[in-house]
Amino acid sequence: MQYQTAESSSWGAYRGSIGGATVALGTVERLAAENAVVIFSKSGCCMCHAIKRLFCGMGVNPTVYELDQNNGSDLEKALMLLLASPNPLPVVFIGGKLVGTMDRVMASHINGSLVPLLKQAGALWL
Repeated sequence: MQYQTAESSSWGAYRGSIGGATVALGTVERLAAENAVVIFSKSGCCMCHAIKRLFCGMGVNPTVYELDQNNGSDLEKALMLLLASPNPLPVVFIGGKLVGTMDRVMASHINGSLVPLLKQAGALWL
């Protein structure tokens, strides 16, 4: 697994204010597009750990942004707005496109649509 941290100095692309919250949606989009599989996570979250293990078990090397380690609160707020959820983590992007949270990823895995997405994004070669 490749771990990266979200540093506040790299949150440049888009910042707006919605309901008093600083939004970094452009940064989320940019970070998601930089690698084949990107997971926004928290280090102490059991669901985040499970989703990371799922991808590693499939032979995928996701880029993981741990939002609780280096001021990821603006990114977490942006993800909350993007998903309209008060607890959005983990959030998975494949090929720069939003797949969703744990339930959507697991549903895609069960119905067989996850592997083709990973192949199309270049994250899986089998």
